[in-house]
Amino acid sequence: MARYGLSVFVPGAWGLFVINVLGSFLIGVLMGLVPKPLVRAFFGVGLLGGFTTFSSYAVSWSWALLATPVCAVLAAFLGLRVTR
Repeated sequence: MARYGLSVFVPGAWGLFVINVLGSFLIGVLMGLVPKPLVRAFFGVGLLGGFTTFSSYAVSWSWALLATPVCAVLAAFLGLRVTR
């Protein structure tokens, strides 16, 4: 529901970009804050993996196809650095 709500608020390629970068940032924060591997896997893969839409942006060619993976990795690193 959060992904849908955000995609309505920010439509198109920008919405997918924001969702993926925000989700990656939150995964980085999760990895920095939660010490238990099973809890990280549950929320990281289960909840935040469902929030991010890396398969959706690859369906059509756009600037997001190139920018999203780079920015998502940087956002995850930033999220991890913020929590440590």
